[in-house]
Amino acid sequence: MIAISFKFLAGRYHATPWGRHVNEGAVEWPPSPWRILRAIIAAWKRTLPDIPETDVKPILEALAKEPPEFVLPPASTGHTRHYMPWFKKGPDDLTLVFDTFVAVSRNAELLVRWPNASLDEAQRVTLGRILANLNTLGRSESWCEAMLGEPDGAGVSPVSSSNATPCPDRTLERQGKVSAPLAGCEPPPNTELVRTLCPDPRSAFADDCVVAVGKKTVGRGKKKQVIEVRSSIYDPSWNMCMETLRLHDQKWSDPPGSRWVQYVRPRDCFKIEPRVRLSRAKDRPRIQVVRYALDSTVLPLVTETLPVAEAARRALMSIHGRRTAHDGIRGQSPIFSGKDEHGQPLAGHGHAYYLPTDEDGDGRLDHLTVFARDGFGDAERHAFDRLPLLRTGREGEERHPLRVLLLGMGTLNEYHAGPLARSAVWISATPYIATRYAKTRGRQRIDIGSPEARAAFLKGDILAQLAAVRPDLAVENVSAADISPLWDDNHVFRIGARWRTIQFKRFRRKAGDDGGRRVAGAFRLDFHRPVSGPIALGWSSHFGMGLFAQESTT
Repeated sequence: MIAISFKFLAGRYHATPWGRHVNEGAVEWPPSPWRILRAIIAAWKRTLPDIPETDVKPILEALAKEPPEFVLPPASTGHTRHYMPWFKKGPDDLTLVFDTFVAVSRNAELLVRWPNASLDEAQRVTLGRILANLNTLGRSESWCEAMLGEPDGAGVSPVSSSNATPCPDRTLERQGKVSAPLAGCEPPPNTELVRTLCPDPRSAFADDCVVAVGKKTVGRGKKKQVIEVRSSIYDPSWNMCMETLRLHDQKWSDPPGSRWVQYVRPRDCFKIEPRVRLSRAKDRPRIQVVRYALDSTVLPLVTETLPVAEAARRALMSIHGRRTAHDGIRGQSPIFSGKDEHGQPLAGHGHAYYLPTDEDGDGRLDHLTVFARDGFGDAERHAFDRLPLLRTGREGEERHPLRVLLLGMGTLNEYHAGPLARSAVWISATPYIATRYAKTRGRQRIDIGSPEARAAFLKGDILAQLAAVRPDLAVENVSAADISPLWDDNHVFRIGARWRTIQFKRFRRKAGDDGGRRVAGAFRLDFHRPVSGPIALGWSSHFGMGLFAQESTT
């Protein structure tokens, strides 16, 4: 037995059956033995011309002696459309070309077997060398990997000929389906006939159609005579080596040296069985982090952090509500909104943080991270997939829409970019807004007019927030941090070298919100060892306020 396996590395097999136009959308499946032998000859002459013809011809004659059988992998069909220049009616004239192909798995094997053929060891080595250099089968985009199989592999019994009874059914082998020559009998049930081009062993290696015949005069006088001169066009001079262009020029209906063989193939050979969807494991971690890239002709400044975060929350809640609506009532997501079914704020900080960030340091927001320590469900994940853009209401937004591009989803342990980095030093990326009011009367009053007093007040608030929002740091005994204000020589809080805290928008689009009237500042947090982000503390921290970033990125 001789067996050759093919893997299509691009997951596609491009080939049009002989005599069919490419725009008919027909695909050659299984590949014709004629095409396989020509591919072997091309690989031999192109890459291993040192192998003599006397070594290769017996191998090819053994392969051409009888049609092979095929074990077909699961496959389907597809096509692409191209408008190609035609120039028939002018320089702008285009013609539509269909490129139909067979789609298979990159790891699936197409097995071609000649059950009654055999090769000696030297011939198997030669064929193996040629197949190792065969990189396409069909058109040039049909990248493949060919390999010679073991000689003692199990074969498929050929279809026996009978005048009255149908041939026996073919069985699946290794999740493949068998296609074999009909051999003059009735086709089995659930099969169809395909006409396949095969080499004719009587004429495939003859030279009667590929030798140019001319006349030449030799001798002089009475000895002068005209003789016939035969010159080979191809090397080797076999009929099956005739180029397709010459076949068309000489108007061959079928290639010389070929024959048509009726094959049977399973009627459902292009049917893909649906993959069984595995249910989500109960212990599978929920998605906690979703990352987007922001894109616009004019990106918003970092001072617009809070409006962008609010826009993200509104958009996701809207998409989620429409998808989960029932009886005209929109669904609600406590993770997105931070409120329970009664509209009351959720305890703790396990719901979503919307964190726009400037990660290239140009002063404009370029990423959006949505983080929830409690994780997102399937309905929230579908909303993330369908978020196209954000509407913040900023001036000129109609001309410069703020689009979002989903970068990925995962758990907190899988992301370490932007606000999710790990660092021992964190500095304010947005103003920290106090969660309580400073007392201006009584014995514990605070002099708001004093920068040092405001900084001391905010330090105490930050420590309380760290204990409440990041209890994991207390467990790791790293909650103690050295907190120092970030201000200029005039004791004015600064974020980076450009922004003052007063320049940031701090009022939410919510009745009664007073974030803009609360004490705000900028600080540096020095932990005893690196800790993981995000670190977002204080008033409106779920909307990007009070966000800290590792020092090297700001």
